[in-house]
Amino acid sequence: MLKGQEISIVGAGIGGLATATALAQKGARVRVFEQASGLGEVGAGLQISPNGVAALEALGLRAAAAKLANTPEAVVLRDYRGAEVVRLPMGASAEARYGQPYWQFHRADLLAVLAEGARDAGVELVFGHRLAEVSQKEARVFARFGNDLTAESDCLIGADGVRSVVRGLAVQGRPAEFTGQVAWRGLVPSDRLPKGLFENAAQVFMGKGRHLVAYPLRGGTLINFVAVEERVGWADEGWSLPDSPENLRAAFQGFAPPVQALLAQVEETFLWGLFNHPVLPNWSNGRIGLVGDACHPMLPFLAQGAVMGLEDAYVLAQALDTNGIEKGFQAYETIRKPRATRVQKGAARNAWSYHLRNPLLRGAAHKMLGMVSQKALLGQFDYLYAHDVTEQN
Repeated sequence: MLKGQEISIVGAGIGGLATATALAQKGARVRVFEQASGLGEVGAGLQISPNGVAALEALGLRAAAAKLANTPEAVVLRDYRGAEVVRLPMGASAEARYGQPYWQFHRADLLAVLAEGARDAGVELVFGHRLAEVSQKEARVFARFGNDLTAESDCLIGADGVRSVVRGLAVQGRPAEFTGQVAWRGLVPSDRLPKGLFENAAQVFMGKGRHLVAYPLRGGTLINFVAVEERVGWADEGWSLPDSPENLRAAFQGFAPPVQALLAQVEETFLWGLFNHPVLPNWSNGRIGLVGDACHPMLPFLAQGAVMGLEDAYVLAQALDTNGIEKGFQAYETIRKPRATRVQKGAARNAWSYHLRNPLLRGAAHKMLGMVSQKALLGQFDYLYAHDVTEQN
């Protein structure tokens, strides 16, 4: 039912490009409108768990993505001094358990794969277009951009992130609430660090009111980090607020020597506020719908933001192709909302375990974690990683 349908997508991020590819592969005529002038070297690292790799495979992009992916051997939780609390095997263990690998990417690398896949499917990418208005009339959607150019289509999909303009114009929802946490992100070239300082693993250093995650990218040539601190002060939600590396270093004084060595080499970092977004009452309005962070923004504590966008893309294309536009949006919401909401809430809950303030409670919790078997710990993520949308729709 999608063959020949004209579809506009706002936002050329992970979810937007994946959705464009999935729809174009069903025969739709798709244009993606992005406010930036191009894709570029945007963002830093991201993690794609097996459920996301399954979606990439369904789009025909697994082989291309594999060439640029890093496959960590483990996820290692450490206390702030560096002592290992628990080690979750990934690598071959994750692939054997879930049928797909656990990958890490520089965001720009995965975007490049998705953009190439979209173009190969016939998607038109249009840059330098910031959405200003959107309206619907007689089964058509009209979009006007800040440069006064307009686009008309059979439906419009907002894939424009946590600050979604489409959501604000067409779907609404309650305002987000600041969680009392901010996060820094950045990259450090590995050749500036002592050789072997960071193993091929995602390592989480947990301390009082703060934690830092670090893992290698691009064949180990870069170390990506995300550092989270609880604070009363508010910071913008987004990805591009520059901050002084000195503020980052001050926040993580006293952490393990590998953390100190890493942060000593940080020359540029960005700070953003972490916000809880109430579950939207509706994911669509007529012929306008949402995917990814525009629809169900995720806190970073389960590393599922990009992955949920990939899952959305596959399910939405199937739903629209089977049911038509408006009924398709409703079917998509029925399928996806329970899962996305569960992951949203799970990510919000996960923050506390990294930031225990009472040293006795923190020590007891870490000891208990260390006593649980690796198999049992990994099993807690089965609902995430074993879920394959390509087999359930």
